[in-house]
Amino acid sequence: MSTTTLGVIGTGMVGLGTARRAVDAGLNVVLSNSRGPETLAGPVAELGRRARAATPAEAASAGDLVIAAVPLAAHERLPRAELAGRTVIDPMNYAPHSDFEMPELDSNELTSSELVQRHLADARVVKALHNIGPRQLMELFRPAGAPDRTALPLSGDDPDAKKEVADLLDALGFDAVDLGALADSWRSEPNTPLYALPYVGQPPSGLTVREFVAWVQQASGVPVPAARVEELAAAAVRGPAGFRM
Repeated sequence: MSTTTLGVIGTGMVGLGTARRAVDAGLNVVLSNSRGPETLAGPVAELGRRARAATPAEAASAGDLVIAAVPLAAHERLPRAELAGRTVIDPMNYAPHSDFEMPELDSNELTSSELVQRHLADARVVKALHNIGPRQLMELFRPAGAPDRTALPLSGDDPDAKKEVADLLDALGFDAVDLGALADSWRSEPNTPLYALPYVGQPPSGLTVREFVAWVQQASGVPVPAARVEELAAAAVRGPAGFRM
């Protein structure tokens, strides 16, 4: 694959989990967050010689591919100029709350990834790595051709960008299933059959949203083949967007 360096903007669980899997797969990573490179000494030391810290703008410029693992509410703070012309992986999910509500998302006029693409107008946004937790990412990777290899969905408007992301997923140990354009990315978002649960099994009943998220973060991974991803995506019915707190 052509990607040798992954730029990581955002060092929460998704950003650091993806960085760990990338380093283990032999890629270099450039970590960044809103608090500054000096706050990333611990994660860089843990990840080892393939990792270094930078600002978001520097990570955007350094990465062959960039993952924007920030809260959706912070997407307008992503460095537009430095991300221009680049393929940007969008793992963000919409969670409406009192401080962040988007009528265009609530009405299903746009998907959250279309909103991100609108902000990053000169980048190529691909929705991926948004429906699986970091623990499952670390447990379910397999070599190409393995009978129990897990597949992950992706969506995007640029075929070449989708190929780049599919190649990255392959390097990380996963097959990719193309769900279509960013307008179709709702098929793997929260409140659909393809979001989280296939990769972890059935949770206990009666969980709140926060308890569900915590449970998913700790659950052991369950392999999901490409055919099952395609089946679940086809079965999705569009309802209210996002997690409902």
